[in-house]
Amino acid sequence: MKITPLRGRAHLTLCAAGSALFLSACGDQPLDFDLRGLGGGFTTADAATGPLANRPRPDDRGVISYPNYQVAVARRGDTLADVAGRVGIDADQLARYNGIDAGVQLRRDEVIALPRRVAEPSPATGAATTGPIKPVDITSLAGGAIDRSPATPGVQTAALPPATAPAPAAQTGTEPVRHKVERGETAYTVARLYGVPVKALADWNGLGADFAVREGQFLLIPVPKQNPPARTASPAPTAVAATTLPGSGTPTPTPPSAAKPLPQDDTAVPTPAAAAATPAKPVADVGTTTKPAKATKMLTPVQGSIIRGYAKGRNEGINIKAADGAPVKAADSGTVAAITKSAEGIPIVVVRHTGNLLTVYANVTDVNVAKGDSVGRGQQIAKLRSGTDAYVHFEVRQGFDSVDPSDFIN
Repeated sequence: MKITPLRGRAHLTLCAAGSALFLSACGDQPLDFDLRGLGGGFTTADAATGPLANRPRPDDRGVISYPNYQVAVARRGDTLADVAGRVGIDADQLARYNGIDAGVQLRRDEVIALPRRVAEPSPATGAATTGPIKPVDITSLAGGAIDRSPATPGVQTAALPPATAPAPAAQTGTEPVRHKVERGETAYTVARLYGVPVKALADWNGLGADFAVREGQFLLIPVPKQNPPARTASPAPTAVAATTLPGSGTPTPTPPSAAKPLPQDDTAVPTPAAAAATPAKPVADVGTTTKPAKATKMLTPVQGSIIRGYAKGRNEGINIKAADGAPVKAADSGTVAAITKSAEGIPIVVVRHTGNLLTVYANVTDVNVAKGDSVGRGQQIAKLRSGTDAYVHFEVRQGFDSVDPSDFIN
């Protein structure tokens, strides 16, 4: 997916940069495209703080309905036109809303967002109940509990009519966040943004084995299965513990022995001669403070203007716009750690520097270095692309975490 400077939360698709550096660390799991899984570091696999619920079962049409939106779940071999026919929506309208051609074959269990509401699920469409999945109404539950409470003594009661079959309970649950994928985002960045395992995100949305997502795709964010269990008070003791007699249960220390000398006393006062030979410690100047060392300064990769700043969790670097074909230079001397490509085949260069620093240059072309090459400060490593894409997405990473490049460049 191509990175654009002006749209939404554009996360850098670092793709195989991490795999090129630590492929052996990934095992049989899909590669974490944003370098979070390198070398056994942070991964999104354990990001959730509690168990997650399974995705609700759709009706026979594939529709899952919530108060604020509806989605359809694809079957094996479906196209968008097939889904549109089942739910009663124009295929072209559904295709435009989801950013995918109506004739493209969908994955099984892939989630398709509906641009407008269709007939609500009901027993006639294969659903357990009628209507959308709603959150639990605490007020009605409390009222029902009061109505079911035992009658107060002295209050007259009347015989109830014959019982009838109870109506099925309304389907309840938490409405998930529906996230629209923007250019440059990956399943990993979306999972980390909401604090859920990427595997759970894939299961809820029918993603493929490579966890690939597309621009304009709608993803349902998994919801917690239940609240954490409430802390219970410790039970009161049932009996008073027996009082222990003085000295019982305590080991008796071994008395000193004349056969074993006492340890040397280090608290002896030094003689005047020894005190004079010991240099005095310098007295700290309480009127001055030590300033922290400044971050290593780097060169700006291209001479241009910053069109998008750093925002942790939303834009992990800065976008610098310049003239078409302008040279992209190494911000500092180092070694080319990886050369990979984004999902759309656009080159990404990763350079390793001293001090556990990495610099990343994305959205470039005409790369003229190779993996393992030593590069000098200011050496050209690529060029800017042409047209509206004439900018470089530049990141500085301290280990696996991104930091603000503005603190490093001159």
